[in-house]
Amino acid sequence: MLQKRSIDLDLIRNSPLERKIGPVGLTAMGVGAVVGAGIFITPGIIAASYAGPSVILSYIVAALVCALAALCYSEFSSTIPLSGSAYTYVYIVFGELPAWVVGWALISEYLFAVSSVAVSWSAYFQNILDSIGLHLPEILRAATGTAGHQGFGINLVAGLVVLLIGFLLAGGLRESTRVNTIMVFVKVAVIILFVVVAVFYIKPKNYHPFMPFGATGIFSGASLAFYAYIGFDAVSTASEEVKEPQRTMPIGIVSSLLIASLLYSLVSFVIVGVVHYSRLNVGDPVAFVLQVIHQNWVAGIVSLGAVVGMTTVLLVMSYGGTRLLFAISRDGLLPKAFAKVNPKTHVPITNTWIFAVIASFLAMFIPLDVITELVNIGTLFAFAMVSIGVIFLRKNPQVKDLPTAYKVPLYPFIPILSFILCIGLMLKLRAITWIVFGFWFLAGLLVYLIYGHHHSKLLNDHVTTAHKD
Repeated sequence: MLQKRSIDLDLIRNSPLERKIGPVGLTAMGVGAVVGAGIFITPGIIAASYAGPSVILSYIVAALVCALAALCYSEFSSTIPLSGSAYTYVYIVFGELPAWVVGWALISEYLFAVSSVAVSWSAYFQNILDSIGLHLPEILRAATGTAGHQGFGINLVAGLVVLLIGFLLAGGLRESTRVNTIMVFVKVAVIILFVVVAVFYIKPKNYHPFMPFGATGIFSGASLAFYAYIGFDAVSTASEEVKEPQRTMPIGIVSSLLIASLLYSLVSFVIVGVVHYSRLNVGDPVAFVLQVIHQNWVAGIVSLGAVVGMTTVLLVMSYGGTRLLFAISRDGLLPKAFAKVNPKTHVPITNTWIFAVIASFLAMFIPLDVITELVNIGTLFAFAMVSIGVIFLRKNPQVKDLPTAYKVPLYPFIPILSFILCIGLMLKLRAITWIVFGFWFLAGLLVYLIYGHHHSKLLNDHVTTAHKD
């Protein structure tokens, strides 16, 4: 179970997936995944309940933790340009069982992230429909148990948009990345428009007191703000489909994180400057701020931008989930159907549709008010494993046979610091999150023992070799 997988040099050179993505496309994927629902929702919640005007520091702290992890991801993804992200990296440096645990945690991240963002997408889209006089029947507006909804309900819009994303991904990677890049530029333009309009209404007195909840509030806010940055993990799943991965992967990961950090900092700074932080505990703080300053025409554009922004998150996170399932299936730990690639589109079609259907079901029927923090804890766990894994990667004798890749600076200080900070943010999460994560971990262990361990390609290859000897 702890046997490590060797680096498959032949697979790196002759992957069934097609290398089509360049630095711009990969950076757009990163920005598309990172800058989405979080920038339109979390700044207000963090400011009102955790950090006050120092919300900008919460985002900076979260960004610094992510930046350290991003450096570690960059070394792994440029050294071992294979699908699977943290799962593949952990498999090579720690072995099969730890890799399965990380992969299982990431499956929850992608499924619940896609589902929860789809629910937010649905809410914004329905607001746009309501504004033009179109109203869905109440039973189709929200899942049972969500806030403000009583009785049985189905969030039809949320389920349909996930299936639409699945259809787009199934059509081919080139078309998907082209659509994503266009939407990312639209989204960034809308965010800049908000900042340019609202900055003239800033009242300096709203920044006092700057730290009403103290330093503890900043770090508690950072654990929530971390949710806004996790999308860059999905970028590393593209390792097997980028041109010149040794150069492109570090550029895409670091550039997308820098752009996202700048946008989050600008938006949070403007929001708390225009409206006192105590009034920002709302689901749509950006639109709320614009309404307060009577810029309703901009609010309409921002609502449309929110829909576009969350669409890019759905696209990239769904892509990341399907490539993770592809990698795990290729290793035999999940059924082979997840690893079948269409010869024309070079896309794992079956895998893509299975992921879309499950995420669609969750979005339509399951209230995700509590379970969404599982996204954070699963991702932080993966980040911690990747960070400490860099130390073991450097000791891998096969690495010398690979092309020169990006190296984490200040080694081993940065990998160790990244590991410690990720664990620290995990400990800031609520007890209920740890309980749910524990149950998810046990479920994954059961799946591994019943199916994965017996079908493991690594184990079967090892047994076959032993018989030959």
